Amino acid sequence: MNETLKNLEERRSIRKYKDEQIRDEQLNEILEAGTYAPTGMGAQSPVMVVIQDKETIRELSKMNADVMGTNSDPFYGAPTVIVVLADKNRLTYVEDGSLVMGNLMNAAHAVGVDSCWIHRAKEVFESEKGKELLKKWNIEGNYVGIGNCILGYRDCQYPKAKPRKAGYIVRV
Repeated sequence: MNETLKNLEERRSIRKYKDEQIRDEQLNEILEAGTYAPTGMGAQSPVMVVIQDKETIRELSKMNADVMGTNSDPFYGAPTVIVVLADKNRLTYVEDGSLVMGNLMNAAHAVGVDSCWIHRAKEVFESEKGKELLKKWNIEGNYVGIGNCILGYRDCQYPKAKPRKAGYIVRV
């Protein structure tokens, strides 16, 4: 099987991470793959914010948990979080950011890093505290949170794929 197709088929979302930072070489390859995601009219509207500082991750985790109404860690102890934002002025901003998220997760798997898409970035960065973080990070404009891509090395068994549903593909 083609290596790219194999990676796409084998990647799983991981929800328990070791307290070990990923290597810079791996991170750089993952980020570069994110920059090559397709975007509407090639406009490249998304922005990726890389967070490896434990305190900032804890802060974002708490903000995300608050949106859910829970005290759990929605980032599952992952040592790296990539927040994907996209420019709301682009008609395809949700699709653009979603494609970046997909590229990040698939590239992570290809280089031996585990990942998971964590929702609620939209709500977090619409909040006053979220807007303050964007300002602190010098991100100006009409950016909307698309997703949080958590990265790390799993501290659990690798999950098996669920069977694919009947009728997933319809040929006309």
